Amino acid sequence: MVFKAKGRLFKRKDDKYLIYVPVDLAEDSMFPFQTDSAVPVKISFSVGDNKLKVEKWNNE
Repeated sequence: MVFKAKGRLFKRKDDKYLIYVPVDLAEDSMFPFQTDSAVPVKISFSVGDNKLKVEKWNNE
C-alpha cells in the first residue's frame, strides 16, 4: 500500500496551478478518489499551516 508519495505543485504558462499526484499513490486500492475522468474536489487550507486538504466536492 502507498499512503505517501512525492507529488508536485506547479504553475502553467496560462497561470493555472496544477497538483501532480504520482501514479503509485493514485492507483492504490485505498486511494479515496476512484475515477477514469475528472472528479470535482474542494481544496482548502488553514492560515499558518503548510497543508492542503483535498475532498470530494459535494453539491450541497
